[in-house]
Parts: sequence; structure tokens; C-alpha cells
Amino acid sequence: MAVQLEFLKGIPYFSGLGSVELESISKLIFEKAIDRAETVVFEGEPAAYLYFVASGAVKVFKTSAEGKEQILSIVRPGESFNDVPIFDGGPNPASARAMGPVLLYGVKRNDMETIFRNHPPIALNVINVLARRVRQLVSLVEDLSFRHVISRVARILFEHVGGEVGRGPRLTQQEMAAMAGTAREVVGRSLKALEEEGAIKLDRHRIIITDKEALQKIMGVPS
Repeated sequence: MAVQLEFLKGIPYFSGLGSVELESISKLIFEKAIDRAETVVFEGEPAAYLYFVASGAVKVFKTSAEGKEQILSIVRPGESFNDVPIFDGGPNPASARAMGPVLLYGVKRNDMETIFRNHPPIALNVINVLARRVRQLVSLVEDLSFRHVISRVARILFEHVGGEVGRGPRLTQQEMAAMAGTAREVVGRSLKALEEEGAIKLDRHRIIITDKEALQKIMGVPS
């Protein structure tokens, strides 16, 4: 299947490029389909490819020596992952695993260098993308360092659920715990507390946000 030029146009890396430029870039991009729970990038291994999510969602995470998982981000369609090692030449700083069936667009490290040489305006786009990534990581550090677990869970729900589940992959309590830096049981208690506050409704395997203002207020409570 050919890489969709309209989709490439919506990727922040390629913002502002014309059809001729996108056509040239598309020849250096390959498709890769992966199944749920399949790991496409392994922490510590040499970095060979930069990936863009075409459909589905991928979680980027680190694993401690004890096997504890900390999710750094959830990558959705149009977003990229494994950028840093492609540019600095170091090993993969984190692992990446499919949260469901996923279609990826990949670029080899050498081909990415070719794209930069042939299309210099991309450099500014990449700077903007990586700057946003830094802000997201700073926000994660702030949450893990200064906020109650219930505040972290509230933020996860606000950013990754929105309203009734459907904006992205359905998060399990274990995945939410890995994002919040806590245990699954603590997430379960936090969800019940949020329901008692009237911010959410727990409906079997679904979480519905019933009061966004209440959820935002809880998000802002410092520890």
C-alpha cells in the first residue's frame, strides 16, 4: 500500500511542504503493521528507525530493573516516536509497544538525514516537535514529583479520555498506574474517589467524565 500524501501533510514534521516535496519524501518511507502488545522499539538497543503512527496508538515506556513500567507518552496518529536517538546517534532511550493493531510509517536513520539535506525547512518543524516533547516530559516530572496520585489520575483521564471513552485506546488500570507512577490498586481507589466526587462515572469497563470542571479542579491540587 502506498504512503498517503494527505496523511503526510498532517504530520507536524512535514508541515508546510508541497505535494512535490511530500511525494519525494514518501519514497523514503515504509509501512509496518504491528499487533497489539508487540514491541517495536526496545530500550537500550541501537536506533535504526524513526516512526510515525498512521493508525492505532503506541505507548512509549521505561522499565526498571525490578520490572516496574513507567509510561512516558501515548503516541497517536500523526505523532512520532524514537526521534531523539535517530538525531543524536545514541541507543533507544525507551521501549515502544502497540496498544492495539497499529500501522506505522517508518524512516531509516540515513534516509532521515537525506530528507533533512533535501528539505531544510523541516528542521524548524522538528525543533517545534521536540520542544513540545520536552514540555510534556517536564509536565510529567512535575506530576510525579509534586502532585497527589488522585491528581495524576485526574489528569490522565482528562487528557486521554476526554468525555466518554473513544478518543484513543481504552486504558487499563494497569496502564494508568504505569502513567501515574503508582500501583494498580491505588489507581482503583483513586477512580472510586473521583466517582464519589462526581467527576466521573464508572460503568463496567468504561470511564465517563461527568464533570470536567470538577476533574480540572482535582488536577490542580498540589501535594
